[in-house]
Amino acid sequence: MHESERHRLILSAVEGRPVVTVSDLVTLTGVSEATIRRDIATLHVQKKLRRVRGGAEAIAPLQFVGINARPFAVNEGIRLAEKRAIARAAVDLCGDGEPIIINGGTTTFQMVHPLTAKRLQVFTNSFPIADHLLKHSKNTVLLPAGAIYREQNIILSPFDEDGSRHFYARRMFMGCRGLGPLGLMEGDPLLVQAEQKLIGQAEELVVLADSSKFAARSSLLLCPLSRIHTVITDDGITDRDARMLEAAEIRLIVAQTRAADGKDAVQAE
Repeated sequence: MHESERHRLILSAVEGRPVVTVSDLVTLTGVSEATIRRDIATLHVQKKLRRVRGGAEAIAPLQFVGINARPFAVNEGIRLAEKRAIARAAVDLCGDGEPIIINGGTTTFQMVHPLTAKRLQVFTNSFPIADHLLKHSKNTVLLPAGAIYREQNIILSPFDEDGSRHFYARRMFMGCRGLGPLGLMEGDPLLVQAEQKLIGQAEELVVLADSSKFAARSSLLLCPLSRIHTVITDDGITDRDARMLEAAEIRLIVAQTRAADGKDAVQAE
């Protein structure tokens, strides 16, 4: 990637965020940590951003308050093969005509491709999911009222009456920040509030979590394990984590990303 393009991406990433970390910028640009640190130093000297410990921040941050979640563009390419396999397994649970809820996220976004062959009623707070389904499928798409958070590409509202309470779903599909013995974890109170509202509108909660999420932790508990009906993950899940889900009587579906024939396979347990 050319230096000018990296600088454009870095400056875009720091807009409206308290701090963007070096590791986030490495993921975003695909270059080395040393290169990112040099770029930050250059932009700092040019007074286009401010270098801080572990990353960078905008010289004049926007007054609009963001949420504590990594940008969609940063997460989108991480563990992509696992996300695609998990998403295909999730869509396999859907029957034509069913009402479903899909929470915004980069794993749930991968559901849009197999969903083009379905005809469902889809309620989502994800702007890219809604946009793709409207352009490439016959699914009925419904959105809640609220503000669009550009970095995460999701629609959130602090108010109860955002339209979600008028939609009933057979299943809700969602990702998470972390998944442990206490339940699902998130990193921002506004996300927790919005997701709890959506969870309340579905009979079954289906969590799409690649195997790395079992080691991740966050400060806020979204819901206990007892609320989860199904977890779909990849074949990197440890026996310990599988036993945790079994003890909680959660259905486990493992999407095989390393099948012998090179194709993804799905195993229900």
